[in-house]
Amino acid sequence: MTESSKPNLLVLIGPTAVGKTKMSIELAKNFNAEIISGDSMQVYRGMDIGTAKISREEMEGVPHHLIDIHEPDYPYSVAEFQEQSVRLIQEITDRGRLPFIVGGTGLYVESVCYGFRFSDTGADEAFRQEQFAYAQSHGPEALHRKLASVDPESAARLHQNDLRRVVRALEIFHLTGSPLSAQLAAQKKESPYHLCLVGLTMDRQMLYNRIEERVDSMIRQGLVEEVAGLMNKGYAPGLVSMQGLGYKEILAHLQGECSLEEAVELLKRDTRRFAKRQLSWFRHMQDIEWVDVTDSENFFC
Repeated sequence: MTESSKPNLLVLIGPTAVGKTKMSIELAKNFNAEIISGDSMQVYRGMDIGTAKISREEMEGVPHHLIDIHEPDYPYSVAEFQEQSVRLIQEITDRGRLPFIVGGTGLYVESVCYGFRFSDTGADEAFRQEQFAYAQSHGPEALHRKLASVDPESAARLHQNDLRRVVRALEIFHLTGSPLSAQLAAQKKESPYHLCLVGLTMDRQMLYNRIEERVDSMIRQGLVEEVAGLMNKGYAPGLVSMQGLGYKEILAHLQGECSLEEAVELLKRDTRRFAKRQLSWFRHMQDIEWVDVTDSENFFC
C-alpha cells in the first residue's frame, strides 16, 4: 500500500472517566466522522450503566459502530475487533467520511492502528480446562500469579478476574514457549493508515475524583438492578462479560459476599487501578499526541 492510498484514521484514547465521550462527539461533528467504539465491553447488549455506554441522545446523530452487537455470553476477541474495525474503516472511507476510533481498551485499539498479525498458535483445550479448574479451586489470584511468573508484562496488563485472557496468555506460553508480551513487542509498529492518535490525560487526583463520582452516578442510575437483571436472564457469573469492571463487584454484593457499600468502595478502587493500567499501556504506544484536559471543563463528559 502506498502512502497516498492509505486511509485516514483518527483515534482518541485515554483512561476511563477522562472525558473521551463528549470530546469525541465534538470532533466527529467537526470532521464529518463516524465513530468506532474501541471498548471491549460496550459490544454487549444490556450492559449499559456499568460500561458507561453512550446513549442515543448523547450521540447527537453521529453514527457509532461496534456497540450492542453481541449478547453477554459471546466470547468477543481482539482478533474479531480488528477484523470488524478494518472493514468499517474502509466502508466509512468509501462513504467520504472520516473513521474515528474512540476507546480505552489499549490492545484492541493498538491492534488496528498498527495492523497486528495474530498468528494462529492453536489451542490446547485440556490445558485450558486445567487452568480454569485451578482458578476455581485456588482462586483467580493464584492463576494470575502463575501468569506473572512466566509473563509479568501481560500479568500487569490483565486483571486477575479476566480469566479468559489470563488463561489464553498462559496457553500461548504453553504452546509456543514465548510470552504473549514478547510476541506483541515484536509486532512491526507501522500503521496501514494516515494516523492521527490523540490521548487525553489530566491531573491524577482529579481523575480519581471523577472516577468516584462516576461510580456513585452508576449506582444512582441503577447499576445494581442492571446486574441483577443480567443474572435473572441466566448469564453466569463466570462469563468474561460478567467479570468486567462494575459487574463483578456488584455480583459479589448480590451473591451475599459483601455489603453494597463495600462493593461500591471495591469498584472505586478497581476502577482507579484500571485507569493506571490503561495509562501504563498507552505510554508504551508511539505517535500519541497527548492533550492535558485538567483545565478544560467543557470537554468533560
